[in-house]
Amino acid sequence: MEIEELRAFNRTVTERIGALEDRYLNTGRSLALDRLLWEIGREGTDVRDLRDRLGLDSGYLSRQLRALEGEGLVTTVPSPEDARVRRAELTDAGSAEVGVLDALSDDLVRAILRPLSARQRTELVEAAGTVRRLFTASAIEIGAVDPADPAARYAVDQYFAVLATRFDAGFDAGTTRAARDDEMRAPNGTFLVARLKGEVVGCVGLKLHGGDPAEIKRLWVADSTRGLGLGRRLLAEIEDAARAAGARAVQLDTNRSLTEAIALYRSAGYREIPAFNDEPYAHHWFEKSLEQAASAEPSQPESRREAPAPATAEVAR
Repeated sequence: MEIEELRAFNRTVTERIGALEDRYLNTGRSLALDRLLWEIGREGTDVRDLRDRLGLDSGYLSRQLRALEGEGLVTTVPSPEDARVRRAELTDAGSAEVGVLDALSDDLVRAILRPLSARQRTELVEAAGTVRRLFTASAIEIGAVDPADPAARYAVDQYFAVLATRFDAGFDAGTTRAARDDEMRAPNGTFLVARLKGEVVGCVGLKLHGGDPAEIKRLWVADSTRGLGLGRRLLAEIEDAARAAGARAVQLDTNRSLTEAIALYRSAGYREIPAFNDEPYAHHWFEKSLEQAASAEPSQPESRREAPAPATAEVAR
């Protein structure tokens, strides 16, 4: 039923917005080409970033860019930062065409909303926001990386930066308990990184301790993905990794200022326990048994939003 409903939704939307037409918005171009003009934007963008952002094959993107170049709307030039990197930029004609597309798109939305009552318009706009949020959430990919990988380094740096702004007395990475690369590298542990359209937006690490509970470290979620359930998803996936490695329980510590993280742990079935380490920045220590079947844990409807973080990101010690 879920699959059938979403497929029907896709068919309705693509038909209603004219995505099936060869000449989208009567511009003489397909929706794919017009979307590239929007994505390049008046500031321009590196071709590799464009490819990652839209999830396009290199060959396909090159052909699409050549088509836009042929119309005199786009030019590709070497990036001023790195001549080996190609950069797509709009020509003056391309910039003017984006203005036309914006106006035509506004007209299309007005045509969709016009036949509806005020209540129906509100319902449609709210539903569109929900769909966009959930589609974005489903596009986030989580995978294991080496803790020394640049993506992991970037994520941990962002995590430390947030702690420095959130902790009452600041944060010094040199004084916190170490979570060395070899401790979060197989077979001693694992490190997960979350990406959205190629951008690193979250991470979490795991240290295995033989027959003792495994330890969760470095849970961070970028501000740009707040409300998408990513913190809960990262927590569940690192628990699965601990369970697969034979751990019967997981533990973690956190700072009292990270109220959203504390709420997440408690709602995910963690119980507060006495201190199990000497982390100078910790005020709370938690543990969760992994021996219960995953199906026994309370589920959360996909449409329910996580409580937004009170500061710039959702983080945990």
